[in-house]
Amino acid sequence: MGKVFRKLSVVGMYTRNFRVFGRKEGKEMDESKTFEAEVVKKFNRFKMESLVGIFVGYAAYYIVRNNFIFSTPYLKGELNLSTTEIGLLSSCMLITYGLSKGFMSVLADKSNPKYFMALGLVLCILINICMGFSTSFYLFVGLVILLGLCQGMGVGPSIITVGHWFSRSERGRASTTWNISHNLGGGLVSPIVGAAMAYLGTEHWRIAAYIVPAVIALICVAIVLKLVKRRPVEEGLPPVEELTHESSVTEKFLHKTHEKPKDLSAWQIFYRYVFKNDNSWYLVLIDVFTYMVRFGMITWIPLYLLTIKGLSREEMGVSFMLFEWAAIPSTLVAGWLVDKYFKGRVMLLPVACLVVVFLCVFGYMQSESVVAITIFSTITGCLVYVPQSMVAVQAMEVIPSFALGSAVGLRGFMSYLVGSSMGTTLFGFVVDRLGWDSGFYLIMCGALLCMVFCLLSHRGVQRIYGEQQ
Repeated sequence: MGKVFRKLSVVGMYTRNFRVFGRKEGKEMDESKTFEAEVVKKFNRFKMESLVGIFVGYAAYYIVRNNFIFSTPYLKGELNLSTTEIGLLSSCMLITYGLSKGFMSVLADKSNPKYFMALGLVLCILINICMGFSTSFYLFVGLVILLGLCQGMGVGPSIITVGHWFSRSERGRASTTWNISHNLGGGLVSPIVGAAMAYLGTEHWRIAAYIVPAVIALICVAIVLKLVKRRPVEEGLPPVEELTHESSVTEKFLHKTHEKPKDLSAWQIFYRYVFKNDNSWYLVLIDVFTYMVRFGMITWIPLYLLTIKGLSREEMGVSFMLFEWAAIPSTLVAGWLVDKYFKGRVMLLPVACLVVVFLCVFGYMQSESVVAITIFSTITGCLVYVPQSMVAVQAMEVIPSFALGSAVGLRGFMSYLVGSSMGTTLFGFVVDRLGWDSGFYLIMCGALLCMVFCLLSHRGVQRIYGEQQ
């Protein structure tokens, strides 16, 4: 970093001297321009390599996470487990993952994102290998708890990497590109495990479900270590704000305090710049209600369509699949739209999407046609992920870069423990007592509340930057 700044100072000196001494300094000026161009070129190469690295790495996290779902029918039969026990295993992973996203992302702020992400993935691989040889239900409980804890080490480094390497005008596309990695990774589990079982035979389901995904994830670890870079300063490059001449929330926060991030503990960073930050809590509540809508829909699609709407398993399967996969193109388009048309107004796009989601949930519950149900389900799945992906972009607008991991942690903790619970447990409670329509009205209320906090977050950005957007 020091070398870069010294060289940039030299560049400035050469530029000033050119005006004084005239053409005799022309050579030095040409050299300075060449150096600047080389810095920009290196920076752009590093940021794209880092984006590819965190994309591959985070997709790999889901490959060694969702594979457990595909193993449950075989696990249930071999260990003679009840449906309740299978549900307990899934709950253990979900709860511990929510907790882990909290404190692991806080730790990520003080760690090297590259090695932190790689370490978490290696631990997930080792746990998967152990699961492949486990024959005890209670051992499985312990292993899925450990897996949930280690899974939380992936998201923090990813957001931190995007925040440090991409400017405000680029973060929409970068964040949404990274965000679809979990859709891709989760979707790849089925063909990976299916192909392995077809080749090895169902009698070797443990190898197919756990060992083969672990080997693929191990290859991804090497890609993470190769491509993901440390923070620009640690790579001998200037910060992205300095390179692009854009103002940043980091500068505005540091301007108000004499303390430097390196002088603060992880807890102090979390408490001062995340917990006491109103804008941080707006993002938390957006995530909470987005997860409420998301899990409220996807959790109950199979049961609702089969028992209430009378769809066949094949028809239900199509609706379920389209709900998840429709998020990929919409998330990418959302990133492009934000960078091109919504710079500084990131949360206005989720508001528009949530209006459509609100109407589609109502249409979904009122429709009787298979085609109409599938269309409403697909549109809901297509748009419900937009607020979730835009929250990551908005976080970089209202949270200083050195506290992004802590912010991700708080959101992850609250969204899984509160948001997903409202979409699953609370939804089921309401349905048992008031009927299915009341459950979906609850989801629609979640969409409305999500809109409210999107607008509050938008106002928060206006206040920070002093812009009338």
